Amino acid sequence: QVQLVESGGGLVQAGGSLRLSCAASGRTFTRYAMGWFRQAPGKEREFVATITQSGGATDYADSVKGRFTISRDNAKNTVYLQMNSLRPEDTAAYYCAAAGTLLSGTYYTSSLQYDYWGQGTQVTVSS
Repeated sequence: QVQLVESGGGLVQAGGSLRLSCAASGRTFTRYAMGWFRQAPGKEREFVATITQSGGATDYADSVKGRFTISRDNAKNTVYLQMNSLRPEDTAAYYCAAAGTLLSGTYYTSSLQYDYWGQGTQVTVSS
């Protein structure tokens, strides 16, 4: 089992930056593709970014391409989400998730493919 703990959320003005971190427990972090999702009030949870086990490949939602960067440090069991040029519409609770996979080089964009979730961290962007 994997436990995920997010941090780094907060209040920022439009155009600003934040870096979210997600620390994973256990010694099998490299067995998991990782993802970030977000959920705004009254809306469904949506995909933001994903990264393969090795960190060699990533994918992003169109709404964040060019502004957000996902990365991971397998030595620290941590995945990051660097968010630049933030907009008010980025306001949401952000969740880290882990997807167990035997296929290296695979990442996932559907929340249904993820096995473990963090508790979320709130990001609020003011205009």
